[in-house]
Amino acid sequence: MLRRNTRLRREYLYRKSLEGKERQHYEKKRRVREALEEGKPIPTELRNEELALRREIDLDDQDRAVPRSIIDDEYAGATLREPKILLTTSRNPSAPLTQFVKELKVVFPNSQRMNRGGQVISEIVESCRSHEITDLILVHEHRGQPDGLIVCHLPLGPTAYFGLLNVVSAHICFIHD
Repeated sequence: MLRRNTRLRREYLYRKSLEGKERQHYEKKRRVREALEEGKPIPTELRNEELALRREIDLDDQDRAVPRSIIDDEYAGATLREPKILLTTSRNPSAPLTQFVKELKVVFPNSQRMNRGGQVISEIVESCRSHEITDLILVHEHRGQPDGLIVCHLPLGPTAYFGLLNVVSAHICFIHD
């Protein structure tokens, strides 16, 4: 597991280092394209690379025309596989929080609910990474009322906190109607 995380981190840093080179290459192609469109001579520093750059310009489509940052692309592979979501709570959840998490399990397709017990969050995250779970949702409570939701996209991806106010369970809505 540690080797896998190290490999993922190394790949991320390598792709990040390539972004500068891709940006320079893009600028060269842009300058050649502008010179060709305006009928101006090719800049002298690009004359040796002109033929290769022209070939690449002809082959480029809309997706490759502008280089993309890998930082903005954490969800690029989201459509390639079905998401697996793990729902868990604070260490000693109350009955209303447990009921709320059961309702969330119905809301999110392909999700699993796990009783946290005494596990530390770092252990849960490592377990999720090893089982290829794509998202971790942690639900917090204050005095028996759900008040917070932490959504973490794994393995590298962003984490968001959502505050919950005036939570009403579905089973309470059906009883009072």
